Amino acid sequence: MPANIRYRKKPVVVEAIQFTGSMASKVEIEAEYERVFNFQDGKLVIPTLEGDLTADRGDWIIRGTAGEVYPVKPEIFLTIYEPE
Repeated sequence: MPANIRYRKKPVVVEAIQFTGSMASKVEIEAEYERVFNFQDGKLVIPTLEGDLTADRGDWIIRGTAGEVYPVKPEIFLTIYEPE
């Protein structure tokens, strides 16, 4: 019997905060996720296992199911996630 070729992504609930590009937004994200991030030229620099990722104003900062934190562009975020 052939293997399935179509798979559906399992629903996952994540925590997310939208980054506004301000220092206040940086402080809010750090407090929520209990981590410290660099802030350079209005961008948030987030260390990940794949290296540093930069969040621009409007990007969503997500904490995944394993505790990992990473940025997601707003247009991608809105196609994948909805409020719980």
